[in-house]
Amino acid sequence: MSPERQWRLLTSVRRAIRTDPSEVALTEAYPVLGETIVVKILDLALRIGESMFAVGASAHDVTFAITRVAQVYGLTGVQVDVTFNAIGVSYHRGEEDWPTTLLRVVRAASPDHAKLQRLQALLVDITEGMELTEARIAFRIIRRTPFLYRPIVVIVARALLTVGVALLFSASPLIILLTFVAALCAAFTQAGLARLQVPSFFSQIAGAFVITAFATITSALGTAGITPFNHVQPSVIVASGIVLMLSGLTVVGAAQDAIDGFALTAGGRILDLTMQTVGVVLGILIGLELARLVGYSMALPDDALPFGPLPAQIAGAMIIAVAVALFNGAGMRIILVSAVLSVIAIIGYSSTILLDVHEGAASAVGALLASFIGILISRNLHVPSVAVTTAAIVPLVPGSAVFRGLLGLVDSDGTAEGMLVSISPLVLAASIGVGLAAGASLGLYLGTPLRATLASVAKSRARVRR
Repeated sequence: MSPERQWRLLTSVRRAIRTDPSEVALTEAYPVLGETIVVKILDLALRIGESMFAVGASAHDVTFAITRVAQVYGLTGVQVDVTFNAIGVSYHRGEEDWPTTLLRVVRAASPDHAKLQRLQALLVDITEGMELTEARIAFRIIRRTPFLYRPIVVIVARALLTVGVALLFSASPLIILLTFVAALCAAFTQAGLARLQVPSFFSQIAGAFVITAFATITSALGTAGITPFNHVQPSVIVASGIVLMLSGLTVVGAAQDAIDGFALTAGGRILDLTMQTVGVVLGILIGLELARLVGYSMALPDDALPFGPLPAQIAGAMIIAVAVALFNGAGMRIILVSAVLSVIAIIGYSSTILLDVHEGAASAVGALLASFIGILISRNLHVPSVAVTTAAIVPLVPGSAVFRGLLGLVDSDGTAEGMLVSISPLVLAASIGVGLAAGASLGLYLGTPLRATLASVAKSRARVRR
């Protein structure tokens, strides 16, 4: 082999292994935009992201929305920082100019899935070429749109959720009625405290206390031999109330932020989730302890409350999903999709349980199926995937296990053996909660690339037809 060929071969091998610094461009083209236009673009992108974050979107979706809006209007290389209660965005036009930085604080986060749906539709319109001025006007209209339902509808929807939980356990009509009344009292209590701007931690304590007090009174009436309450199961009332208290928590969003690498946001959401759950626990414990002090107590159930037959499970899951979608401000399309996905989740859970699989793993399978199918159909139906996924997995929230564990702690004799027996249902509840979060997040991640592939195939076919 000649020296020239050897040199060429050596050069080819070197290029295959190492990068060539001379091939890197030393300059970068920046769009020529005035400072006023840059501020308008960043302000629109930041406000859209803030509004999405405040109504339930994940940090990853917010970051993508902000960078996408900025890129459509000519700003590339925008830096976005999303924390638990603030969003910052910065753009540097060039080395000779000062960077333009904006910051907005997310003061209160409350789910509003109808508004989230409109914001995502606006994002699509912007991507398809909507003018900046028109987009700013459209956003102002969306931002000023009030919540879809009146407060009384939200309160009744929250109470209706417990009816679905009672149906899951195949409860009698009397227990279903008592569960609805107890939840209605708790919902009115929490709505009143919200008007007084009481922190949600204390609101959770008050709501759980009302549920427990109602169940204790019902148990006392049954113990006294009053006919309608002889065979009432107060544990169903409290278990339904626990699902009610925990249904509005962003378990899926917290898990998704943690997996996406938004550690600060995930940590804030997980801490908030923990505090809300601790509030429920304290409310139940206070109610049980006060009942014990006045001489009334509920008997600890010997076994875990089993789900009823499959038709009752499907009916209960659909009612729960519809109720969750309603008090989260969802429109009719989101409500229907949530109901369908809840049926898929409960069927997946029940089918896995028949295979003698642990409840935590079965819950993960149900959440995985619901979130995976939800992410696939959400794009074509123009519904937020986080909205339908959250509503679909609420029927699997372990309210019964939490109550059995707390009641066992109150009735325990203080010995190590008694404490271990009491804590075991709480460990089961924790494993189910982790399974729900992991299954829902895994379904979203498995479905996202497949949805993108299907979308690209659909666009290719549309171009061929044209």
